[in-house]
Amino acid sequence: MAKKKEAVKKKSAAYIAKAPIRRLMKAEGASLVAAEALDKLIGYLENAAADITKESIKLTKAAKRKRITALDIRNATR
Repeated sequence: MAKKKEAVKKKSAAYIAKAPIRRLMKAEGASLVAAEALDKLIGYLENAAADITKESIKLTKAAKRKRITALDIRNATR
């Protein structure tokens, strides 16, 4: 019997699903979306979200609160 090869999985945790981003891109007019382009956009969005979260945590701690609010996110994106 031949041994089956195990599938190699990527270790990076994906927090944003591909399907909603693909639908968003198509709704904006992209007729075809390459997988690499989708991965690149998702990576950018995840990095941007992480940076904004870190900044909003700083603002929250400076205000001596524990809960991040919409105002913290807005101020972190400015």
